[in-house]
Amino acid sequence: MTVIVVANPKGGVGKSTLSTNLAGYFASQGEWIALADMDKQQSSHAWLSLRPPALPPIETWEVDLENPAKPPRGLEHAVIDTPAGLHGNRLNIALDLADKVIVPLQPSMFDILATQEFLERLAKEKAVRKGAIEIGVVGMRVDARTRSAEQLHRFVEGLKLPVLGYLRDTQNYVQLAAHGLTLWDVAKSRVEKDLEQWQPIIQWTNGAGKKA
Repeated sequence: MTVIVVANPKGGVGKSTLSTNLAGYFASQGEWIALADMDKQQSSHAWLSLRPPALPPIETWEVDLENPAKPPRGLEHAVIDTPAGLHGNRLNIALDLADKVIVPLQPSMFDILATQEFLERLAKEKAVRKGAIEIGVVGMRVDARTRSAEQLHRFVEGLKLPVLGYLRDTQNYVQLAAHGLTLWDVAKSRVEKDLEQWQPIIQWTNGAGKKA
C-alpha cells in the first residue's frame, strides 16, 4: 500500500483538486482507495458526499490526530489532503504516514517564496534524505511553455526535487468537483488535454523513478 500526502502550507494552491482527482484515478483503475482529509473544513470529504454511488468507490479515511494510525489493512492506495498552514503536529503525523508527498505550487514568485521554507524543510527530512519518502512538485494553473513555468522549474531544481508536471488553468476541475466527479469519471474527449497532463504524475505515483 502507498500513502500519498498532498501538502503545501499556503492556501488556494490546488491541494483538494489534486487529492480528489488522484483518488479518482486509482478508483477508476479498480483499486481499493481511501481519501483522508486533515483540514477542519473537510472539503475533500464534502466532495466525497457529492460523488454519485454508481461511480467507482472511494472510501473515507478518518485520521485521528490524537491517535494516528495506518489506514485499513488491504488498501492499495490512500491519499491525504492537508490544510493550509500545515505545521507542527499535523505535519509530523502526515509525514509519519507518507510514502510520497506531492506539493502543488503556483509558479508566481509570491507563491514560491511562501512555499520555500516548507520545501526546504521537506528536503532536509531524514526520511526524505534516506529515500523512505519521495517528494514531487506539481505546477498548478500554469502553461508549461511559459517563463513562469521555467522559473518554477529552476527553483525546485535547486532544492533537488522533481517537477512532476504542470496542470493548466481550466474550469473542468471546478465543474467536475461540483458534482463529486473527477477527470476519470467523464468522457475522455471532454478532458483529453487534462488527462495528458496527468500522465507523468500518475507514473510517479505508481513508482516510476522510485529510488532503490
